[in-house]
Amino acid sequence: MCTGAEKIQDAELEVMRVLWKAGRPAALADIRHALADRCGWEDSTVKTLLRRLCEKGAVALESRGMYRAVITQAEYSRWSARRLVGKVFDGSAKKLVASLLSDSQLSQADIDELSALLHRGEDR
Repeated sequence: MCTGAEKIQDAELEVMRVLWKAGRPAALADIRHALADRCGWEDSTVKTLLRRLCEKGAVALESRGMYRAVITQAEYSRWSARRLVGKVFDGSAKKLVASLLSDSQLSQADIDELSALLHRGEDR
């Protein structure tokens, strides 16, 4: 389980995306600037979201005004995918893929890539 991931709200996820994109500790001013441009949020909103993420263990305050993501994007993505499969598709990843295929959500290139991944998994 990805500690703290289950508690991340949509608005907090926007903050996480800024931190993940930075790839290193980011200054509060840079985070505020990115979110003001993207979301139109005021400084107080960004500070509140960062405080909540720190309390949840998803973000750490490295030094004065410098924040870093504790949860990686890959960890959050894996947790989110498991949650989606469990919640919407009764725990069946096959049902998720079938749904994507039936709605033409996957290109032929996507299908080929997934097929290659599945074949590599069979070799393990």
